[in-house]
Amino acid sequence: QVQLVESGGGLVQPGGSLRLSCAASGFTFSRYVMKWYRQAPGKERELVAGIRSADGSTNYADSVKGRFTISRDNAKNTVYLQMNSLKPEETAVYYCYAVLWNQYWGQGTQVTVSS
Repeated sequence: QVQLVESGGGLVQPGGSLRLSCAASGFTFSRYVMKWYRQAPGKERELVAGIRSADGSTNYADSVKGRFTISRDNAKNTVYLQMNSLKPEETAVYYCYAVLWNQYWGQGTQVTVSS
């Protein structure tokens, strides 16, 4: 069965950092584009970052450029999101997403940025 399991979320103070992980199984992870989305209360889900399979090229939402880094380890079937200088407005559930022929979503992990 296909699984995307996020971890690493939690409570962090403004300006702090978190590293999210997404462990994948049940599909050919190395072939898939991997993305991170987030959804804040009352708002639509938005794309945060993406990383391609073969060349590892990345893209980011303008709001996170320079602060967030997406990476992947195909040997571990895991994609990461390093988040630095976090802001309160970035409080959201963060979701891992895989896409190629099929589309898969993780269950999400809560990130709360608050004093």
